[in-house]
Amino acid sequence: MSIKPPPDIGLSREGHVAIVEICRPPHNFFDIELIRNLADLFDALDKDDSCRSILLCAQGKAFCAGADFASRDRSVVPREEQTSNPLYDEAVRLFSCTKPVVAAVQGPAVGGGLGLAMVADFRVASPEARFTANFNRLGFHPGFGLSVTLPRVIGIQKASMLFYTGKRIGGEEAHQIGLVDVLVPQDRLRAEALQLAQEIALSAPIAVVSTRATLRAGLAEAVREITVREGAEQVKQFRTEDFKEGVAAMAERRAPRFQGR
Repeated sequence: MSIKPPPDIGLSREGHVAIVEICRPPHNFFDIELIRNLADLFDALDKDDSCRSILLCAQGKAFCAGADFASRDRSVVPREEQTSNPLYDEAVRLFSCTKPVVAAVQGPAVGGGLGLAMVADFRVASPEARFTANFNRLGFHPGFGLSVTLPRVIGIQKASMLFYTGKRIGGEEAHQIGLVDVLVPQDRLRAEALQLAQEIALSAPIAVVSTRATLRAGLAEAVREITVREGAEQVKQFRTEDFKEGVAAMAERRAPRFQGR
């Protein structure tokens, strides 16, 4: 089955593994268009019997630095009349993919970029990788389904710590707490992630999809439900002075001075 990749996303094959590469280096910031295109590609691969697993990776120094709030492109921020975040209508589609996904994380996975990494069944990372759910530090509620996916993987206590503090952790700590499944040197990252995806592809595809459906039962539905709340809370908080201060502090590389309004 021939699939034409959308703009800013590469697609190649290694046997039964589809290699999906985000091509917006160096930071791989996302917008609604990128997430929609990525979801469209996942949908197409889901219908392709020759694809048995997906390797999700990225060019540049970051896996995905999330939304670029410091830029003039505010497409990820809902308009005044909207009551939810339309970005998540696209993001939730990624969790409906039935094929197993391995993410290769070579650098920062920030905010929604961490949410994107959590779409995968497994995360392979190097010590240079960086993970942060920095939403509260920017002045708003976590999104991209992380309210469900992060506690599911590392537990509610560790997830709460990352959410409330906006703490950034490296690949080694992420591996220790279970956020990363395989930790490898940077120069072997892509090869090791591909090897894991190929090992999965060696198993019986019907059995793998069936087992995955059992283990992830209700996940896509839970993400769909939670993103409604996440998006609604974000819409309200994007209008606050604290959000403006959080973005300004990030751009100026200083500690934010929140006023609670």
